[in-house]
Amino acid sequence: MRTVIQRVSHAGADIPATGYSAAIGRGLLVLCAFEEGDGASDIEWMAGKIARLRIFDDQDGVMNLSVTDTGGEIMVISQFTLYAKTARGNRPSYIRAAKPDTAIPLYEQFCTAVSNAAGRPVATGVFGADMKVSLLNDGPVTIIIDSKQGDI
Repeated sequence: MRTVIQRVSHAGADIPATGYSAAIGRGLLVLCAFEEGDGASDIEWMAGKIARLRIFDDQDGVMNLSVTDTGGEIMVISQFTLYAKTARGNRPSYIRAAKPDTAIPLYEQFCTAVSNAAGRPVATGVFGADMKVSLLNDGPVTIIIDSKQGDI
């Protein structure tokens, strides 16, 4: 399991053709992807890591607070392209990304696990949809974490 975590002032996901829209204020935008072999232990570890990740400033301007500490919001978006393999040629291969029959239940479990770990509901995108995702990265702070390798 791989995530890209961005500290944001606000973020949103829209699907214009359907009218779907979700948005958050200050908090975290989490892009996530799954590979075959990911399971409950990856999901629980990653959800806990995200909820406890100390990347928000305390009163002294030091990144010492988590999204849970600050009461920030969280949005989780599925993005299989995080497993793009680009070593050969110019067209990325996504062979490592889990197929939808595996990835959809993992995504749903992950959203629930993040919500539970943070103690609040999370906003989500729609798995597999062509979304328009917007954000204002705060810092900027962007962190990549892989459940099999830790930080990348």
